[in-house]
Amino acid sequence: MSTFMQYAMLASSEALEDAAWRPEGDQQREMTGVCLGSGIGSLDVQHQTSIDFEQGGAKKVSPLFVPKLLINLAAGHIAMRHGFKGPSHATTTACTTGAHSIGDASRFIAFGDADVMIAGGSESCIHPLAFVGFERSRSLTNSFNHAPEQASRPFDAARDGFVIGEGAAVLVLESLPHALARGAHIYAEVAGYGTSSDAHHMTAPPPDGNGAFRAMRLALKNASLPPASVDYINAHATSTPLGDLAENRAIKALLLGEKGKKHAEEINVSSTKGAVGHLLGAAGAVEALFSVLAIRDGILPPTLNLTDLVGSEFNCNYVALEAQKRKVDVVLSNSFGFGGTNASLCFRLYEGK
Repeated sequence: MSTFMQYAMLASSEALEDAAWRPEGDQQREMTGVCLGSGIGSLDVQHQTSIDFEQGGAKKVSPLFVPKLLINLAAGHIAMRHGFKGPSHATTTACTTGAHSIGDASRFIAFGDADVMIAGGSESCIHPLAFVGFERSRSLTNSFNHAPEQASRPFDAARDGFVIGEGAAVLVLESLPHALARGAHIYAEVAGYGTSSDAHHMTAPPPDGNGAFRAMRLALKNASLPPASVDYINAHATSTPLGDLAENRAIKALLLGEKGKKHAEEINVSSTKGAVGHLLGAAGAVEALFSVLAIRDGILPPTLNLTDLVGSEFNCNYVALEAQKRKVDVVLSNSFGFGGTNASLCFRLYEGK
C-alpha cells in the first residue's frame, strides 16, 4: 500500500474501534460502506517509479504500481480488511476531498444505501516535488524558514502561504435509528451539507468569497437552521492572503444581518491549520473531527500564530492563540479546493429524540 492508504487504514481501524462497530453477518456487512478519498495520493510512488523506469526499463516497474496510484484503493483496502460490502466511494476534489467524503457518505445513508459509512480523507505528499509544485504556484509560505513553528498563521497580517501537512482522519457515520438500536455513543449529528463551485479561477477564490458563501448557506438550508444559530466556524483559512480574506468576507456576509448575528464580534471562527498545517485532501476530514470535538467538549479551538489583525474587515472573534470555553451546539466546517470547489458541513449537538 502507498503511505496515504496506510494512514487511511490506521485511522479507519481507530474510528471503528471507538465506534464499537463490528458487523456480523452478510446483512450488516452489506449495509456498511466506505467513502474515503485523497487529493494527490501517491506522489512519491509516481516520482520514484518514473525514475526507475527511465533508468532500468519496464522490468523495474512494480506490478503494484497502478494499485498504489489509484485513489479509490484506500477505500478498497478498508473494505477488504473489514469485509464491508456497502458503497465504496472515493472523492478527489483537491482540498475539499475530506468534507465531500463526509457529506456524500451522509447522503448514502439518507438515501438508504447504507446504515453505516466510514468516511474521511487521507494524504501523504511531504515530498520535494510537492513543495516545488505548490511553491511555484505561489501557495506556500517562505517567510518563516527561520521559525517554522510560526509559519502557518491563518488570518494574521503576516500570512503569506500555507504549510503542507499530511495524515488522515475518519468518522463513523450511521443512521440515527441504527445508532440508537445498538446503543452507540453519539458525538454529534451531521445536520447539513452544502457544496458549490466558484466557476472563477484555477487556484484563487473570487474576492467576495461567493462560492464559499453559497456552500455555507446550502449547509444551513439543508440543516433547517438560521445563520444566528451558528456557534462556531472551523474555517478553511490556509494562511494565504487571498483565501483567508475571501472566506472572512463570506462568513460575515452569511452570519451578519437580520437572521444572523448583530455584531461581527459575536462570530466565533478559527483555523486549526495554524496547529497542524494544511493536510490537503485530508484537511476537511481532520477539521470535521475538530468541529465534532468542539461540540463535545464545549471548546473553541485556537488559531495559532495569530498575533496581528490588520484591517477593519477582520473584526470577528478568531480565537487567537488560546482555546476558549463556550457552549457549542452548531458548527460549520469549511473546505475549499483548487478548481473552485467548495463544501461546508454543518454539525449539531445531539440532544436525544
